[in-house]
Amino acid sequence: MDTKFARRTERIGSTTCSYWRAGRCNRNPCRFLHIETPSPPAACGYGNTAYSYGKKPHSSSENTPKYGSKKALLGDNGDRGDTTRVAKAFKKSSPRICKYWINNNCVHGEQCLYLHSWFRGDGFSTVTKLHEHKKVITGIALPVGSDKLYSGSTDGTVRIWDCHTGQCAKVINLGAEVTSLISEGLWIFVGLQNAVKAWNIQTMSEFTLDGPKGRVRAMTVGNNTLFAGAEDGVIFAWRGSSKADSPFELVASLTGHTKAVVCLAVGCKMLYSGSMDQSIKVWDMDTLQCTMTLNDHTDVVTSLICWDQYLLSSSSDRTIKVWACIEAGSLEVIYTHTEENGVVSLFGMPDAEGKPILFSSCRDNSVHMYELPSFSERGRLFAKKDVALIELGPGDLFFTGDESGLLMVWKWLEVPKVASS
Repeated sequence: MDTKFARRTERIGSTTCSYWRAGRCNRNPCRFLHIETPSPPAACGYGNTAYSYGKKPHSSSENTPKYGSKKALLGDNGDRGDTTRVAKAFKKSSPRICKYWINNNCVHGEQCLYLHSWFRGDGFSTVTKLHEHKKVITGIALPVGSDKLYSGSTDGTVRIWDCHTGQCAKVINLGAEVTSLISEGLWIFVGLQNAVKAWNIQTMSEFTLDGPKGRVRAMTVGNNTLFAGAEDGVIFAWRGSSKADSPFELVASLTGHTKAVVCLAVGCKMLYSGSMDQSIKVWDMDTLQCTMTLNDHTDVVTSLICWDQYLLSSSSDRTIKVWACIEAGSLEVIYTHTEENGVVSLFGMPDAEGKPILFSSCRDNSVHMYELPSFSERGRLFAKKDVALIELGPGDLFFTGDESGLLMVWKWLEVPKVASS
C-alpha cells in the first residue's frame, strides 16, 4: 500500500495542474504543480513548446502562485535547472505583457514568464501614460499649431490635454458616447449618435451637423469635404457654406454599404470606405459616385490607410491586404499579410530616420510594427486592452489609445549608428 501511494504521489508531483493552466484552480495546497514542466524532446531535437501560448503563469485565485513541493520545483540539487530554462524559453517565444505587472502587483519580478515592459524593440520608448478616460478611446487629435491634445471616449467625454505639462486642462461632458474624433485646420469634429459636433478652437463656436443615423464610427476630410460614416451604412458629405447659421452644408449622402461604415481614408483623389458588410468601396471625390467595390476580405473591414500609391486594408479576418492599381484603373491585392489575431486598426508613420513604419493593432492587446515595404517586424507595443487607434504627434511623438481608456505617449529615438571597423 505504501509503495502504491508513493508511486501515485511521485506521478502527481511531476504533473502540471490542468485547472491552474486554465486559471481556475482554487486548491491551497494543490497536489499538482502550478508551473509548466519541460516537455520531452521530440525526434527532431526540439521540445513541444505548444504550452507557451495562451497559458497563465499566475493563479486566478491569488496573486502568488501555489507551486508543488520545493524538491519538485528546484530539483534534487536545489537549483532551478530546467524550470529556469523553460521560463526563459517561454518569455522569448511568447511576447505578452504581464497583466499583474500592469496593475503593479506581480510578485515574480525577473522570474515572471511574461514581459514587464510596455514595448519590445529598439528606436522608441514610452514618455508618459494619461489614464483619465474610463472607457474606449475613439479619437485623438492634435490641431496644427495648437499646444492642446484632444481625446474622445465612449465614456461620453472629450478631454483637452496641455502638451507642455501632460495634465488634463479641461473635460467636456457630452452626455453621449463619443464614437470618433478628428481635427482639420481650426476645427475639431466629434462623432456622436445621429450627429457630428463641429468646434472652432479659435472662435470657440460650436455647430451640430445633423443627418447621420446611428453612431458616427468614422470621419475624414478630403477635397475640402468632411465625410462621416454612419451606423446605417451611409456616408454623409459636408462642404463649406456661406450661411450665417452654419459654416457647413450637407452636399451628398453616399449609399451602397449594407452595414455600418467603420473606416474611411482619402488618397489618389478617391475616398475609400470599409464596412461591417466586409466590403471596401471606392468613391470619386469629384462626382461622389462609387466607382468599384472590393470584396476580398471575409470579415469586418476595420481600417484603411493610403501609403504611397497603395491602399492598405485590415480586417477581423486576421489579414492586412496591400492593393495596387492595375490596367483599366481597377485595384487588385498584390500582397496579403496574416496576423495571429484579428486586426483592430492600422496606422503609418516614419520613424526617426524617415523609414516608413506600419502599425498593426491586433486583438491580443498589442501593436505590431513593420517596416515597409518588406513587412519585417520592427517591434511591438503593449497595452491594457486592444489599442483602438494610433495618432501622430508633434516632433518625434506619437500616441496610442486603448479600450481601457489609457492614452499612451511615445517617442521615436535615433538608433546609434555602429561605427565601421
